[in-house]
Amino acid sequence: MRSLVLSGILLASAGAARAQGAGPLPPLPPGPLSLTQTIELGRVRGVQTALARSAEHLAEARVGQRRADLLPSVGAGLTYVRQTLNLEEFGLEGFSGITDPFNVFRVQLRASQSLIDPAAWARLHAAKDSVLAAGLDVQTAGALSGAAAGVAWLRVFSAEETVRAREADSTVAGDLLEQARRSLEAGVSAAIDLTRSRVNFGSVRSQLSVARNARDRARLDLAQTLRVPPSQPIAIAADTTLEPLPIPAGADSAVAWALAHRPEVAAERQRLAVLNRARRAIRAEYLPSLGASGFVQTSGTHVDGLSRSWEVQLGITVPILDGFRRQYRSQEQGVRIEAQEIRLRDLTMQVEGEARAAVLDLASAREQVEIALEREQLATEELRQAGDRFTAGVAGSLETSSAQLNLTAARDALIQARVAYGIARVGAERALGMIGSADK
Repeated sequence: MRSLVLSGILLASAGAARAQGAGPLPPLPPGPLSLTQTIELGRVRGVQTALARSAEHLAEARVGQRRADLLPSVGAGLTYVRQTLNLEEFGLEGFSGITDPFNVFRVQLRASQSLIDPAAWARLHAAKDSVLAAGLDVQTAGALSGAAAGVAWLRVFSAEETVRAREADSTVAGDLLEQARRSLEAGVSAAIDLTRSRVNFGSVRSQLSVARNARDRARLDLAQTLRVPPSQPIAIAADTTLEPLPIPAGADSAVAWALAHRPEVAAERQRLAVLNRARRAIRAEYLPSLGASGFVQTSGTHVDGLSRSWEVQLGITVPILDGFRRQYRSQEQGVRIEAQEIRLRDLTMQVEGEARAAVLDLASAREQVEIALEREQLATEELRQAGDRFTAGVAGSLETSSAQLNLTAARDALIQARVAYGIARVGAERALGMIGSADK
């Protein structure tokens, strides 16, 4: 019995140690963060992940509670009683009247142990299945947090690309302004061309200021998503969003992959198993249970004259009727199982739709990037030709300003297309269950 008690204490201590927390957050890696690194950091550092991990610890604590039904129960007691007795109530001949007050000292050590209890074992297995479901919930929360961190990284990337594009526009606008000034001094162009160039240069500078502010705000949002102090600078790596994503070819293959790797699908299946276990535990309550108990005590009327006594008993409990409570509990559990089956079917269809949509969005986003790249190349060539015509005096600043606006729009379209592809990529990883997956 002593070994059983020690085992129970060790198990309870281990569960308490796990429930104290997940420990410190993992540090940020040195150097700029890539999109993949940011997703992984968001997965393990996200607030929702931490809350889901706390729920997992609660489920582990419940396992300990269910295990306690099968472990020994040991207690001790020390009592002192000052009393009198009515001897007539015992029905003994020759003994009558009330005794004088006397003392009773008692020191007792008692223990009990469940030997056979099918219902308790079934409840323990159901609690263990709940821990597995909670662990899958942690993976689900991690995937959502990782996807949110990836989107925040893409916003920073978009903002920094926009700043670089506006800086390039400012350089071009400054060159065109200087060119317009020289042309006016040489008498080749009119004063209106210089005025247009100045207006265009001022507009680009204003856009650059707005872009820098948006970049700084996006960095703050990324720091909040990663649970990093806002004062800590975060640098992101160069564009890696166009790297090919190894996803299954074809919508049907993607659906099969998603159903096999999405943690929330596995969690709902595990919850269905928990409900079935719980129903079996209710039905197991119809079976007999066997237990043992006993005590050892020393007692007497004087401390220096205590005598030892003991008791050991072995009992079997046979449930017969509890007012049909078990039947109704089993019926209630059956309704819960039906509802869980509905949720599982609905989630399966939802995951299938998300997987198919992710494949379509990813292909469309990549095509948009290719179109935007071609558009930027054409707009750059248009601006070069307009600049040559302006230098030669065969065109005015209106043509160069229009060409620069086209180039600005083309650059913005390319940035948006790259970000859209990045979002589609993150969405595909999330939809197919690739975030945090060992099979990725």
